[in-house]
Amino acid sequence: MSHHNVTLINPQWVLTLEEGGLLIDHCVVIDADKIIAISPVDNAIQKYPHAKKVDLPGQMLMPGFINCHGHSAMNLFKGMADDLPLMTWLEQHIWPAEGKWVDPEFVRDGCKLAISEMLKSGTTCFSDMYFYPEVVADVATQMNMRTICYGPILNFPTSYGTGPDDYIEKILAAHDKFKHHPLIDIGFGPHAPYTVSDKAFKNVRTLANQLNMPIQIHLHETEFEVSDAMDKNGQRPSLRLNDLEFWGPDVQAVHVTQASTEDMDIFKKHGVHVIHCPESNLKLASGFCPTHLLQKSGINVALGTDGAASNNDLDMLSEMHTAALLAKAVSKDASALPALEAIKMATINGAIALGKEEQIGSIKVGKQADLISIDFNDISTMPLYDPVSQLVYSSSRHQVDHVWVAGHLQVENKSLKHVNEQQLIEMAQSWAEKISEARS
Repeated sequence: MSHHNVTLINPQWVLTLEEGGLLIDHCVVIDADKIIAISPVDNAIQKYPHAKKVDLPGQMLMPGFINCHGHSAMNLFKGMADDLPLMTWLEQHIWPAEGKWVDPEFVRDGCKLAISEMLKSGTTCFSDMYFYPEVVADVATQMNMRTICYGPILNFPTSYGTGPDDYIEKILAAHDKFKHHPLIDIGFGPHAPYTVSDKAFKNVRTLANQLNMPIQIHLHETEFEVSDAMDKNGQRPSLRLNDLEFWGPDVQAVHVTQASTEDMDIFKKHGVHVIHCPESNLKLASGFCPTHLLQKSGINVALGTDGAASNNDLDMLSEMHTAALLAKAVSKDASALPALEAIKMATINGAIALGKEEQIGSIKVGKQADLISIDFNDISTMPLYDPVSQLVYSSSRHQVDHVWVAGHLQVENKSLKHVNEQQLIEMAQSWAEKISEARS
């Protein structure tokens, strides 16, 4: 066996998220894009004497974060319309700005910025619901990032398409283009129950079944969305979609700040995954997702940041921290969402939600080498009793030290290896100047 492509990673701790929990004095050995061994340090060095060795003293190696919901190109609108409720934010600010600016170039630049921010903060796979999914996929391919792109479907025209049939056609074309790419998947992103017709929902369900493509939808994001639907057609959105036979284990429902017993029964019965975006929900005052109740009902809950225009960052460490604190306050139970469960929400639960648990989300022989290391040699994480608890309650994204996506080293000693950050900053600033000028 040739070892020229083998890397032996030697941290102080390995958090596998498999049986066995936290390993001490163990190495993770990777070959090309796969994990080929997890073993005590001495055994690994003996077995792979010619492997490249990466020593990470005082660091914890763990699976990369999986950001299950976002709109990455919206990074270019970060901080543009803050402190506003959801519908005002959307209807008066975001939709008009999108109408004016969103084109392939905007999406390309916004994604470069977003992927760079995500890599530096330890995200190795992200799910994106935005216009021009083929452009997002192109950028992700160039940057060697794992992604699932959900092409949006709406009842009305945008710069990207004329209506549901046109959107679907474009999503199918993107699916054809990337269906054999190891890091890219394309799915359907019907925007929300209030922006998509019954006919389009049925069409999406049929095609998803035929082509085995995943689906992501914003659902029950606010109290208003649910009460408005009740006023208009006497049904909660989850029930309307249930009648359309839309639900299935390939569907991720995003936000879900409103969940009745009936909603939860539907999710449980059909294996629907809930994507919790705590910071965006807090910022837009959309409400609180009852994560503790959902999990107790046996529903898989994963984490997302949402877009940076309503968060305003793509930081999964911060999202885990907020999710853990919020779960305790909402359920009035300090033991709700303990540290390890919060980490699972950001990793393996995300992999399950995206149908990728055989590939990513934990450290296991045969899985993809999507790995990150967290550097605890920092006054903010000292003294250290429990690295798992410290990760959720004390660490910040600036402690992400190394990042590998499919075995490809992306971040080394806290710096991006393949991105010119200065160029990126200048590009982002030139968009800000252009957009500000047009708004003044």
